[in-house]
Formats: sequence, structure tokens, C-alpha cells
Amino acid sequence: MNQPKSDVALFLASSVHDMKNSISVLQDSIRRNLLQAPHEQSESYQEMSQMLYETQRIHGNLIQLLTLYKFSNDLYPFHPETQELGEFIHLAVSHVAPLLTSRSITLETDIEPDCYWEFDADLINGIVVHAMNNAVHYTSNHLRLVVQVIDHALEIRIEDNGQGFPQQMLDDGIAAMRGVNFNTGSTGLGLYFAAVVAQMHGSRQEKGSIRLENGGPLGGGCFILRLP
Repeated sequence: MNQPKSDVALFLASSVHDMKNSISVLQDSIRRNLLQAPHEQSESYQEMSQMLYETQRIHGNLIQLLTLYKFSNDLYPFHPETQELGEFIHLAVSHVAPLLTSRSITLETDIEPDCYWEFDADLINGIVVHAMNNAVHYTSNHLRLVVQVIDHALEIRIEDNGQGFPQQMLDDGIAAMRGVNFNTGSTGLGLYFAAVVAQMHGSRQEKGSIRLENGGPLGGGCFILRLP
């Protein structure tokens, strides 16, 4: 007996929700164990640090899948509100701070003072946290988070001092956000989610956008989110 596609999608969404909750419990447990671990250079500490990275990555991907499901079924309560950027970035960083500490990664922030902008805080927080979590994997030891207003739009940059993005990824642009790389296992989900959310912000004249670059002050990869 064939099940309607809507029933299958609902079943999958429910399963993803359950997995997300289980991963969240595991993630919290790993964070607590890291705080109690006595030797940062021990093998067990490094293993727990890697586990924290992986669980945060999976948790973020599951949330993105659920949110995309809600978008496609008009279930997401999109609600942009004015945010104070200093406070917003502080909250976003707090989600990644344990991972940064466990890997001895320095985070530099440069936030335009007294900056306020209107956007859906939950969605943009998800993009920023995911981009920072991804940068943790590729950086050598330093991240830079920059928030500034350029040409009447808000730009949030996450930069690292790693090897940068592959040239093919930069050349492919939007196409890289929709494909699957069977060599690396990348599905492009994070970039696709960020692009969809960015385009939900803005007006008929200008939509939000994302882009990838190499270089910047740290010489590595740069993820840029632009919100008009």
C-alpha cells in the first residue's frame, strides 16, 4: 500500500525531531564532561572535543532540515524584529564557546557599536552558529567575527586562518549550495539553508544573500551574510 507523500514527509519530520532531541541530550552531557576534564591535552579530552564538534554539527543539520520542512509547509512563524547586534552576537558566541575553549581557538569580534537591525533572530542565529561551528573545523587557531553596516546593509562575516575554501567551491557559487560531493560527504545543506533564510529577508528591491571568499585579515575562508 502506497503512503501519501505528505504522510511520509510528516513521518520523516517527526523522526528528525526525535533525533534532534536525543542529540541535544548527548551534546549537553559532552559539554559537562569537558568542563570536568582535568587535562586539556589528554587523549580523552581531545576525543570529547571532537565529539562535541560532531554532535553540534549534527544537531544543527537536524534543525535546518526541520526548519526547511516547516518553510515548505508554511508552518514556520517568520517574525523579524529589531535586534541589538552586540547582545545578539554575544548569545550566538555562547553556543560555540565551549567548543572554542576545548580546541584552544581564539575568537576576535569586531561589532559596530549601537547597531540595530531587523531580522528573524532564531533563523539568523542558526546561520551564524553553524558558520562558526564549521569554521572551527577548518581554522588553525583563530576566528574573527565582524558585524558592520556596508552600503545600507548589515554584513556578518565569519573568518578563519585556515586553508580557505576550495577554488571550485568559490567558482561554483550557488551551484555548490545545491549539490552533493560524494568525495567529501558534503550535502551543501548548511549553505543552502543559509541562502534560503537570507533571501527571506529584504524587499522586492534587494534580498538578503550569502557569499564565500578567501583572504581577509586572517588569510583563510570567509563566510559573509548580507541582510538589507
